[in-house]
Formats: sequence, structure tokens, C-alpha cells
Amino acid sequence: MSLQLPLDYAAIERILPHRYPFLLVDRVIELEPDRRILGIKNVSQNDRYLWQDEHGSAALPPTILTEAIAQVGAILILAKPENREKIPLFMGIERVRYRRPIHPGDTVEIEAVVKRLRSRMGVLSGAARVNGQVVCDGTMTFALGPKAGGSSSSSAAAEPAGGS
Repeated sequence: MSLQLPLDYAAIERILPHRYPFLLVDRVIELEPDRRILGIKNVSQNDRYLWQDEHGSAALPPTILTEAIAQVGAILILAKPENREKIPLFMGIERVRYRRPIHPGDTVEIEAVVKRLRSRMGVLSGAARVNGQVVCDGTMTFALGPKAGGSSSSSAAAEPAGGS
């Protein structure tokens, strides 16, 4: 599978196992293998997982935003041919800060940058921006395991990056 930018929703579905409504990345516009990726999430009033913030406005829950950042990072990792038959397992997050709510109509630019990458694990720093302002940032650790049907030696506590 060769990747040609921008990656649209259909191309992303060929990379990630997620499907609507759990696939949260609408488009990938930049990808530097082993280095960084920039994805887009368009927030719509029709998104089924919106909640009411403290002011009574519809907002994207921080957990969903964290999931979107993890999915963008997973696309970066799975873009490498040698990782296509693997699945990233979400191992942990550190220093995550949510700086302001995200509302319907916002376009979220999600960047993931490799901090450390080995054959079976890695660390990514992620940041989400709306209109150039950081709305969330943090660090995520993942391990690479076999896809379902392969040998299972991964930790039972781990879950696929981007949840299940």
C-alpha cells in the first residue's frame, strides 16, 4: 500500500482498524515517516459523543480528543511497511494538559512527533491546535503487538491505540 497525501477518510480506514463512529481522524495532510504527522479532525454538531461544557455549550470531551491524538500517532507508526501487520497498543499518557474546550465548527489540527521509536515500542508527543492555539498536548507511550489472529504475547492491561 503506497500512501499519497492528503490521506482521506477511506485511506485512513485502510490503515487503522477503527470505523465510524470511533474513527476520529478525517484527513492526514503531512507525514514524515519515523518523524511526524499532521492530521485533521473536523468537529460537527452531529458528532454523537459531544457533551455540554460548564457553560452549557456542546464540546468535544477531552477523552475523545486524547483518542484522536492517539489515532493520528497510530497512523504514523502503521505507515511503515514493516508495521502494517502489527497493532499499536496504548500503554500510557503523561503530562496531558487540556487548555480550552473544542466546539462544533472547530477544525482541530493534530500533530504527533516521534520522541523515541524502537522496533516494538515508542513514545510520541502530541498536540492539538485550533486556529493555531494549542488546546491539548501530552506524551503517549505505545507498544507494537501482532494483529488479532497472530501470537499474543502483549500485556493484558494494554489496549489498542485508539481504544477498542
